[in-house]
Amino acid sequence: MEKQELAEIRNHLGKTQKQFAQLIGISLKSIKSFEQGWRNIPTYIERQVLFILVANQALNKNTKPCWVIKKCPMAIRQNCPAWELKAGQVCWFINGTICKGKVQKDWSEKMKICRKCKVFKLMIPLKESRKQENGG
Repeated sequence: MEKQELAEIRNHLGKTQKQFAQLIGISLKSIKSFEQGWRNIPTYIERQVLFILVANQALNKNTKPCWVIKKCPMAIRQNCPAWELKAGQVCWFINGTICKGKVQKDWSEKMKICRKCKVFKLMIPLKESRKQENGG
């Protein structure tokens, strides 16, 4: 996650830096350093921030599950944790999902695929994600 995306999510949620820090359980100094680019945003913070955003978005959406959107065959569905957990709107959050025909080895590899995926974009409609897809 890049600093601009973190700031965009915070602004989308209508939170000050202090409120956002309290929401995700870290210091105000950490939020400031992430948004200024002084420190890299750790994976556990990225996951938590995206989950909070999608929880906020999910209340306002009636989105189909990923396996319907992606038209996954039953053989893939039955081996995918997103289908097993009936969590098709947050498949991007769950490790071990079968994306592009295989399980990705780690979070960063998975998120490279997820950020380009229609399901992710429906649930996480951020300018930064659209910009990355368009090569900007």
